[in-house]
Amino acid sequence: MTHLASRSAVLGTALLSLLTVPAHAASSESLPKPDLAALQGVLRTAVEQGAPGAMARIDDHGSVGWATVGVADRTSGRALGTADRFRIGSVTKTFSAVVLMQLADEGKLELDASVDHYLPGLLPDSRITVRQVLGHRSGLYDYSNDMFTKTVPGFEAVRTKVFTYRQLLDGSLRHARTNAPGAAYAYSNTNFVVAGMLIEELSGHSVRTEYENRIFKPLKLRDTFYLHPGTKIPGRHAQGYLTPDETGAPLVDATEQTVSWAQSAGAVISSTRDLNTFLSALLGGRLMSSAQLKQMERMVRVDSTQAYGLGLRRRDLSCGVSVYGHTGAVQGYYTYAFASKDGRRSLTALATTSNNGAVLGTMLGTLESAFCGKQAKVRRAVPAVDRHEDVAPGVVRD
Repeated sequence: MTHLASRSAVLGTALLSLLTVPAHAASSESLPKPDLAALQGVLRTAVEQGAPGAMARIDDHGSVGWATVGVADRTSGRALGTADRFRIGSVTKTFSAVVLMQLADEGKLELDASVDHYLPGLLPDSRITVRQVLGHRSGLYDYSNDMFTKTVPGFEAVRTKVFTYRQLLDGSLRHARTNAPGAAYAYSNTNFVVAGMLIEELSGHSVRTEYENRIFKPLKLRDTFYLHPGTKIPGRHAQGYLTPDETGAPLVDATEQTVSWAQSAGAVISSTRDLNTFLSALLGGRLMSSAQLKQMERMVRVDSTQAYGLGLRRRDLSCGVSVYGHTGAVQGYYTYAFASKDGRRSLTALATTSNNGAVLGTMLGTLESAFCGKQAKVRRAVPAVDRHEDVAPGVVRD
């Protein structure tokens, strides 16, 4: 069933979506209408492939469309709802980047300055700049590769641990760098550990305080929290289920965890409503100067369908549209949060599992449904970079 309500157009079907990312910047007014039937099909398929639940919310020029399928809790059987909170994983990186861009607007940070200028002696190469860190072009090895060589044992070893930023960085610096500074794009959580350290050094406050004062409170994001090192998601929320590496092994409830292994690279909790609000504000130019937003949107090509700016992804869709936002993978959750170039149409989608390549690949199709509508073209395989782009990106799994 599908419903359309006036201003808060509530497209209640029975399903939800995850994301893809687009190609050529277009005004949201020129976008095709979302294909809700296709969106439902994507979500149903994701649940059939092993996600206990999936959902999506579209905000489009003041109207709201939503869809959900499956359960929020496998034990109680409670249905998943779009008001449920969840862990957003690496979508956190966009929040961290916004704080640093605001500090740049305030004259406290230069993007092309060396990280060493602000944090003397922190990194082994004084040529590494803030811009390279925010764009994953520093060459710093991703410490999470070592943590999660084995998915479930790795998670259980860290789920209640509390790390310092320094400990996480040291896990990276034990390895050779992946490339010279600025030479290549290589996704690494280490970059946004450094970003967190820069935020705290330049502001004199904790990352939590800066997120709250600069983003959460001004935008009235009532479902968005940085609770590190607390382990519980407050209020009504979706349980997250980690898929083991072994075929047929039971899912692991990964909901309660410190996410201390990620922190400013991936520990924020939010909702579909709040993430759409955040992206609309960001791309609509309400969180920083136009000059700094242009810096965030300066992209380096990653593969044939996506590019990366400063804490911001661009995905290029089959209909020639490009969307901007970020993906998020954290144990138990896949999140996609993207918006049109002007921020006036936004999609946040969630599947309540992780380490499941079939689900991740399927959910990418929801971006096509949300932004290309019936003009979406069927694509074959999802690019390999999507398989583990956020957690242990250097670990290859079957």
